[in-house]
Amino acid sequence: MERSNFIFSKMKQCLAFLLVAVVMMSWLPIGAMAKEQSKITFPDKLLNKKKTEQQNETGNQADLSLSCESAVLMEPITGKVLYEKNKDKQLRPASVTKVMTLLLIMEAIDKGKFTYEDTVSVSAHAASMGGSQVFLEEGETQTVRDMLKCIVISSANDACVAMAEYVSGSEEAFVAAMNERAKELGMANTNFVNACGLDADGHLTTAYDIALMSRELTRKHKDIFEFTTIWMDTITHTTAKGSSEFGLSNTNKLIKQYNGATGLKTGSTSLAKFCLAATATRDNMDMLAVVMACPDSKVRTKEASKLLDYGFANCSVYEDKQVIEKPLTMKVECGKKDSVAVLPKENFQYVFTNGGNSGKITKRLKVKKKVTAPVKKGDKVGSATYYLDKEKLGSVDLVAATPVKRWDFMHCFKQIGLFYLLGHET
Repeated sequence: MERSNFIFSKMKQCLAFLLVAVVMMSWLPIGAMAKEQSKITFPDKLLNKKKTEQQNETGNQADLSLSCESAVLMEPITGKVLYEKNKDKQLRPASVTKVMTLLLIMEAIDKGKFTYEDTVSVSAHAASMGGSQVFLEEGETQTVRDMLKCIVISSANDACVAMAEYVSGSEEAFVAAMNERAKELGMANTNFVNACGLDADGHLTTAYDIALMSRELTRKHKDIFEFTTIWMDTITHTTAKGSSEFGLSNTNKLIKQYNGATGLKTGSTSLAKFCLAATATRDNMDMLAVVMACPDSKVRTKEASKLLDYGFANCSVYEDKQVIEKPLTMKVECGKKDSVAVLPKENFQYVFTNGGNSGKITKRLKVKKKVTAPVKKGDKVGSATYYLDKEKLGSVDLVAATPVKRWDFMHCFKQIGLFYLLGHET
C-alpha cells in the first residue's frame, strides 16, 4: 500500500511537471535555507596549544632586528601576516619574479595545455639571456620537466624565457599575463617588465605581494615542491656539438640548512641585493617568509630562518577532518533523483597565534532544505561555520556530492508509462 502511494505521488509529480513545462516552457529555482541543523562542541584538548611570551600581532610584534629592507611572515592557510617590515615598499625582486612565472606554467599544465614530458624549443631570444643560466643554445630542446628544474634549482633565465614563449607565444605576451594575474591576486604594488627578474626600470614588487603569489603557487600547485626540494640534479644538453651533462645546484641554501624547508625561490642582482621567498613545513603547519634587499646571501638565509622560527614558535594549527560526522542528504525537486549527498568542500583549518587558546570551538551546520534540479557536482548547498566562544573563526562550504539532472519529457513519460504498464518506477 505504501509503495502504491509513493508511486502514485511520483506520477502526480511527473504530470504536474508536464503541465508546467507546456505552459511555462521555463523554470525557476526554488529553495530555502534551513535553520541551524547542528551544533558541535570541541573540547579544549582538541586544540593544539603552544605557549609563548612573544607578541605576534603585527600591531605589537616582536623586534626581530632584521637588516633586510622589507620582510613578511605569512601563515598560508589563512593568509594572515604574522610579522612585517615595510611590507608594501616597492623594491626590485630579482629572480623571485620567477614565482609568478612558475605559477603561470603550473596553471597551464593544470589546464591541459601541455604536460611535463612535452618538449620546448629554445629561441635565439631565450638563449641570449644573461645572468644566471644553464647555457641553452638556440634550437636546443628540453622537456617541460627539465625546464622547470632549470628555473627552480638553478634560477636559469634562459629556461625561464623559453618557457614564457612556450606558454604565451612571446615573452611580452607572457609578461602581460603575469601582470594580469598579479591584479587578480591583489598584488596592488607590483609591475613586471620581464619573465625572469633581470633588473629593468619599473620592474618592482613588494614583500607582501611576493607572499601573495607564493601562497597561491604553493597552496594550489603542490607539485612544485617536487622541484623546489631538489638539492642537486643534472640535465642533458643535446645540440649539433653532441650531448653533455650539465649540473644543477639549488641556490636556496635553506633546503640543506633549515629543518622542514620546502622552497621556494631566491633572487639577487647588484641593484636588488639578496631576496628570498622561503617556505617550510613542521608538524603539519606551513610557514611562508619573504625577505628583500638583504646585504648578502648569508644574511638572507639567516633572516628568513629567523622569521620561520618565529612563526612556528607562535602558531598552532586546528584542523577538523570530519566536518560532516554522519551521512547527510538533501531533497531534490524536479530531478531524476530524489536526493543528493552533501559533502564538505574541504577540511576546516585554522591557525591560532599568540600561543594557543583556552576556549571551546563550536561548529554549526546550515544546509538548504531542498534544491531544484539541475544540480551540478560541487554546487554550494550549505556551510559549516566555526566559532571560538562567540568569535567566528571561519567556515567551509557544503556542496553537492554528485550531479542531478532535471526531469525531461522522456523521463516523465517513461515514469508514467511504467506506472501503468508495470506498476513500478525506474
